[in-house]
Formats: sequence, C-alpha cells, structure tokens
Amino acid sequence: MLTLQLSCQCTKLYCTSTKSNYQNGKKPVMLHHQPTSIFFFTLLLIHLPQFTTAPNPFPDYPCKPPHHHHHPFCDQSLPIQTRATSLISLLTLSDKINQLSNNASSIPNLGIPSYQWWSESLHGIATNGPGIDFNGTIKSATDFPQVIVSASSFNRSLWFLIGSAVAVEARAMYNFGQAGLSFWAPNVNIFRDPRWGRGQETPGEDPMVASAYAVEFVRGFQGGKGIKKVLNDQDDDEIMLSACCKHYNAYDLEKWGQFARYNFNAVVSQQDLEDSYQPPFRGCVQQGKASCLMCSYNAVNGVPACVSEDLMGLVRNKWGFEGYITSDCDAVATVFEYQHYAKSPEEAVADVLNAGVDINCGTYMLRHAQSAIEQGMVKEETLDKALLNLFSVQMRLGLFNGDPRKGKYSKLGPQDVCTPEHRKLALEAARQGIVLLKNDNKFLPLDRKAGVSLAVIGPMANTSKLGGGYSGFPCSPKSLYDGLKEYVPTISYSSGCRDVQCDSDDGFPEAIDIAKEADFVVIVAGISTIQETEDLDRVSLLLPGKQMELVLRIAAASKRPVILVLTGGGPLDVSSAEVNQHIASILWVGYPGETGGKALAEIIFGEINPAGRLPMTWYPESFTSVPMNDMRMRADPSRGYPGRTYRFYTGSRIYGFGHGLSYSDFSYRFLSAPSKLSFSRITKGGPRKSLLNKEDQEVYEADHVQVEELQNCNSLSFLLHVSVMNLGDMDGSHVVMLFSKWPKVIPGSPENQLVGFSRVHTVSNEPMETSIFVDPCEHLSFADEQGKRILPLGNHILNIGDVEHIVSIEIY
Repeated sequence: MLTLQLSCQCTKLYCTSTKSNYQNGKKPVMLHHQPTSIFFFTLLLIHLPQFTTAPNPFPDYPCKPPHHHHHPFCDQSLPIQTRATSLISLLTLSDKINQLSNNASSIPNLGIPSYQWWSESLHGIATNGPGIDFNGTIKSATDFPQVIVSASSFNRSLWFLIGSAVAVEARAMYNFGQAGLSFWAPNVNIFRDPRWGRGQETPGEDPMVASAYAVEFVRGFQGGKGIKKVLNDQDDDEIMLSACCKHYNAYDLEKWGQFARYNFNAVVSQQDLEDSYQPPFRGCVQQGKASCLMCSYNAVNGVPACVSEDLMGLVRNKWGFEGYITSDCDAVATVFEYQHYAKSPEEAVADVLNAGVDINCGTYMLRHAQSAIEQGMVKEETLDKALLNLFSVQMRLGLFNGDPRKGKYSKLGPQDVCTPEHRKLALEAARQGIVLLKNDNKFLPLDRKAGVSLAVIGPMANTSKLGGGYSGFPCSPKSLYDGLKEYVPTISYSSGCRDVQCDSDDGFPEAIDIAKEADFVVIVAGISTIQETEDLDRVSLLLPGKQMELVLRIAAASKRPVILVLTGGGPLDVSSAEVNQHIASILWVGYPGETGGKALAEIIFGEINPAGRLPMTWYPESFTSVPMNDMRMRADPSRGYPGRTYRFYTGSRIYGFGHGLSYSDFSYRFLSAPSKLSFSRITKGGPRKSLLNKEDQEVYEADHVQVEELQNCNSLSFLLHVSVMNLGDMDGSHVVMLFSKWPKVIPGSPENQLVGFSRVHTVSNEPMETSIFVDPCEHLSFADEQGKRILPLGNHILNIGDVEHIVSIEIY
C-alpha cells in the first residue's frame, strides 16, 4: 500500500503540494474557509491518480468486448451527437455529477473507465497536472523553448510544427498509460504588464501575433483533421488530441500588492476587450478550432469569468465554439470562498454551470452539485448539456472507438519521443527565437577558427533548467556553458553569484580574475522562475540583487568589450548595459529549452545569423510605478497614465516591440500594393453628410465607418508583395514586419499596429520576395469606445522599416 505524505507551503489562502512525485504541480487548492480535513480531501481527490495508478502498456478504454461494445454510443456509424446523447440517457444523476471533475469517475455498469482531463503541454509534455507520469517506460520528453521565445521567431510554420511534435510525444505517452488525451495549452493571454510572472508562457503583447500563435499551435496539436474542419470538410471531426486555450479572459496578474488572481476584478472597457484581450481567443476558436477553453480565476467587470454569461455566450453563440469549457483549478470554489460573488457553495456551482462551464478542475462540483439541484438552483438538463460537450470531445478523440491498440495512432511509443527530429526542431526554435539586442561595431560574430579562450560568468550560465514554467523532464538537458565549451579550445567558468538572487558579491573576485585572463567574456545574467512564475509577479524590472554590479565590474576588467546574455521571460531594464561601451553585444535567450546552449553558441560564433524579434516591449524600471491592476491599454496623459504595449504606450523604452538585430543589414521595396480601396456601405445607421467627387459619385464625409456597416470587406483583402535585400555577407533568416499608422488622430486609435509578418530565408546580396496578407477590415481597424470595430478613412501609412506605402480608403 502506498503511503501518501504531503508537506504544504501555505499562504493566506492556498497550499501547494511539495511532494516530489507531484513533479512541480503548481495549481492551488482552496484553503480559505475550509477545515483542514476538507482541504486534505480536496487535494487527495484531485491528485490521487498521480500516486496510485501504475502506468499500463495501453490505457483502459470504453466499448470493450464482449460485454460493452454493443451500446449505441459505441456505434461509430452514428453521428457523435447521437452517440453522446445516447450515453447520457443511460446515466444516473450520481453518474452525471461524478463526471464534472477533471478526474472523471468510472461508470462500471457501462464499462467506462475513469478519465483524467488535466494534462499539460505548453512547450513540451510538462509535469504540472496529474495526467502526466514520467515514472513509466517513457522517462522524458522534448523540451522546446518557452512560448515567449518561440514567439520571437515570428514563424507560423514553426509554431505549427512544435504543436505537431508535442502531440506525437503526447499520444505516444498516452499509449503507454502515462498521459491523457486532453491538454490544457496554449496560454494565449496578452503579455500586458512586464511584471507578470506568466508572461513567459504567452506569445507576447500583440493580439494578432497571439492569435496567430494560438491558431497554428492548436492546429498542429489537434492534428490534420482540425485543418480539414477549417477548410469546411465536415466529413470527419476526429482530433488527435484536445488543445485548450487559456485563460479566458483578461487574466494577467498573479499577485501584486493587495490583489491576487483569485480575487482580482479586471475592470476592462469594451474597447480594450474587443481589440486587445479577446482576439487571441477568437482566433483560437474560429480558426484554430480548439476543442477546449479554460475560464480564468479573475472577475471581469465585477463578474467572475467562469460565471459570466456574456463571456460564455460570446464564445458559443457568436464565435461558434464547439468543445468543452473547463474552469481553472478551483476557480469554481473561488466564486464563493474568496470572491464572495455567490452566497453559498451550491450557488457558485449553479452559477458556473448555468453560465456554460462544463467541468471543474477540482472537486467543488462533485461536492455541491447534488445539493444545488435539490435546491432548484440548477436543472439536471444543464448537466446534460455539459456532458454532451464533454463526451463529444472524448468521442472525437476516439476514446469510444474500441481498442486503442487497433487505432491509427497505436504504433506511437517510446521510439517517437525525444527523437533526433524533435530535438533538431527544438534547436531550430531556439535558433530562431534568440534575439540580438545590441551589437556595437559588429562585435559579433566571433571567429571560431581563431582558437580564442573564453570566460563564461554568471549564475544562469551553468544550469540546465532552461525551460521556464510548465516544463517536464528534458531528453538531454544542457546548460549554456555546455553549449559554448564545444566551440573553444580553452574555457573557464565562474558563477560570480551563488544563485540568481545574487545577494552577495563574495564570488566577484574569482569572476574578475578569469575575465582578465580570457580573450573574450560571456556574462550570463537575468531572471529565472525564482523571480517569475505562476503565483509570482515581479516587483522590479532590474536584474536581481547585485547582478548588474557584477556585469559592470566584469566589463570594466576585461581585455575587450564583453558579451551579455540575458535569461528569463519578462522584460528587463538593462539601460546601463545598453549605453556601456564595454558591453559590446547583448543577446536575449529567454528560456531556450534543452538545446538553448548549442543555439547560443552557434549565434555567437556565426554559424547562425540571428533573426529573432522581441514580441513585447521592454520598459524602464520607472514603469513599475504604474498600477499593475490598471487594465487600460490606452494612454491617458491627463492622469499621467502612459498606456500599455507598443500599440498604446507613450513612454520611453529600453527596447521596442519587434526589435531585433542581425549580422546583416536589409533593405525593402514594395513590389505591388493597392493605392486606393473603395468600400460600399450598407444603408443603415445614422445619416452622414455627403458630397460629389470628380466622378459624380456620392461619398461620405466622415473620418471613419463601422466595419459591420461595410458590404465588401472580404473582396478588398489583398496581398502586399515586397522585395527584401540582404546587404550583408551572411545568408540568414529575416522577419519582415508590416505596420500601419492611421491617417489622422481618432480617439482611441493605436500609436502603431502590426498588420502582418513573414519570416524568410535570404541569401547574401540577393533579393528575396515575400507577401503579406492584408484584410483592411481586420488589420487596419480598431475598436471604438462601445467595442465596435471602426475603419478610419483617408490615407493609411503602411511601413516596413523606413519604407512606406500609402493606401487611401474611401467609402461610397
């Protein structure tokens, strides 16, 4: 018999298990207002399978002959909705309630085994969540760069391939009883505030980029049939795995001052909801066809997200979401226990079910749904709707199609995990995501053939934990130092600081000594998950402790200017390094994953021409005076509020969104793009003053028009063709970024807006042509104060670098 021993790290409201077997699971369990016995019961019920279930060669499955394969819900010739409805009709109320947890109970009389909905796969199979077990045949999985690093590649095809590779490894682990088939990734919240501890998990601050990432990762992860559905092929709705876009909505604060994610009320205007917070989720649902959505802990405008009928109704009724909605873990409990929105546990359960949430990560529904039904707060029919969504997704996954050993994915196994192809893809992602921030006098690349000596200094240089949050057990983890030492005959290392906190300068003398002796010095500084992670926001944008002092002292002592490498997902104020002439080059590697050391060495020694671009603004330390709980995107100069993200921020920057250098210079030339677009307007709404133009056609005298009033949006989309010339001596990739500026100042209009991007491979001194798709109604519009998208009229300035093209928009 297995003895379960737990020690808990308790805050005022939550405890987290520190049991090593739980492998860094960080989801909270409600403690506030709960007796210890109830807390322990909740923790045990959620996590018990992680400790008690030994991996099986193949997982158990429903519809098993000879006793249970004749049920109508096993008949694959029937539509999924018919099969799921048939199954629900056979369940007792108790059966139904026991399905409303992430750890769904078995239904023995129907031959249906238990199912764990909660597995994680943010940038590889992660240990967070009880659905994953690395204690079986498969001991590790490919650790791709953290999402913020992959996002820096601005490469849609890369994002798709990462999703596909993670899916193959996940399905292989499922086949060996070490994973489920439903995974709660990706995280597509906007990186709104640089202090946010989970910004590292996101694709950055731009809603269009976050949406594009969500679409590609979900399509890759759920399998080819997800793409078939996008192409309106409805014959087969099967998915390889289930992806879940989280955390819906306006979630980007862990703990700041008196605010915590469990009680935070995000006050968000309709304008900001429409053109900042919602686009990634809309893209995830409508284009990516995600089969799951997770509602967040926080409230939005006074209503807990999981209770908001407006948010849930928008997803299902307007966006056409077909899948299941899960709460974040214990987010149902917080509705009563912490937010005090509901007056009782039963009311909390009823509120989320009635709003459209289908499943509770946790046990709150299990414990209180029966009483809620008995009190008339929720109808059994509402449970049936939730179960229809849940069982439909399981059937799309093939869980009710009989023996998985006979299925199309049955051959996947250990040989498909940590493959050379997947590790090469992880290396490619790190190569493409690393950003060169500074390179004075073309100091980099170094000449590998010169046989130079290298000193590597810094507390982050010799750690192999380079995945960031939501990581697993990498296939072959290597440190940045490990990668660099393969490129030089002589190398030395000193941490300089005992750890990343760098509270002492005791190690400085040793570091200075080796720096003086080496031909070149690489200093690795930055932050780690000690400073930024789930449940932990930063309070400062500066390097921790005495790290900057270490950097400056090493730079002053070295023979030549030094190379500074920065780790971590969040922006850093390294302005003193940026202006220091003794620091020639600065590279940001973020959390580059298990192959990050090799990728860094390849870039430093010129085997790879860097092309990564920052997907977020790097703010100065003074930005920390801006209240983190202020959700406004747009600047308000009258109140000294600078706005947020490159689209609205009016203050100074350390580095801007899209910043990233190369060893080559590039020039651009627009090849083809329209000069004028003429839209027709539906005759409805208020009157507009009109006049006659030279062709005696009526035009409207206005500065904008609502997009919903336009008739011919789709027909006026176009491809903008551009030529890119690599002016340097090195071949390499380059990210072409097309921005737009508005013809005149309209209240609420962005300062600048990314229209599209394309990553291309260029050859030295040769032109390369690429194209960017532009949908004016989508890419050249923004939301007004009522949350309606408006298209400004007049001359729109499109620019790539310093090259501009004007598109005039008229309406008739």
